[in-house]
Order: sequence, then C-alpha cells, then structure tokens
Amino acid sequence: MTNPGVKATASAHCSTCDALCCRLTVVLQPEDNVPSHLTTYLDSGLHVMARDQEGWCVAVDGSHMNCGIYESRPTVCRRFVMNGPYCKAVRAEYTK
Repeated sequence: MTNPGVKATASAHCSTCDALCCRLTVVLQPEDNVPSHLTTYLDSGLHVMARDQEGWCVAVDGSHMNCGIYESRPTVCRRFVMNGPYCKAVRAEYTK
C-alpha cells in the first residue's frame, strides 16, 4: 500500500505518527495482563490483541490516537521503540 504522505526515512513523532504499529498483530505473552475482552485467539492458537474491522488494535483510543490500556499494554508494545529500527522498517513497508 502506498501512502504518499508518509516518508519511510522521516522521523516518527507523536504529533505526526501514523500509528502503523497499532495495526500489527500483537502476540500476547503469558505475563501480559490485558483484559480478555480486548484479546482473541487466532486459528493457529496464538493469543493476540483483537483488532477492529479496519485493522486497528481495539485498545487504541481513536479520538485521542493513543493506547487506552497504556499502563497495562502488552510486553511487545512496551518493547516497540518509536522511530527505532523496527518502526522504520514497518513505515518503509507501508510506503511501498
């Protein structure tokens, strides 16, 4: 998918972030303490964050574009570094 408004080499910043990471599959770890109504199981058996019909993580507060469960967000979300190597790779893939 090409999005001309996003530059893969541009720095991600809260005020301009497209929140692409909030559309990735978030695999939950046993130590994650996420409310069960926000999770689902894939056919493969993986326990993941649920997504809405548009592909967004259901924990995203769309009116504020932030995580509604930030204090108890999954481990993988805690490790995701804005403008880090994985963030840049996701943004680069999105702009293709």
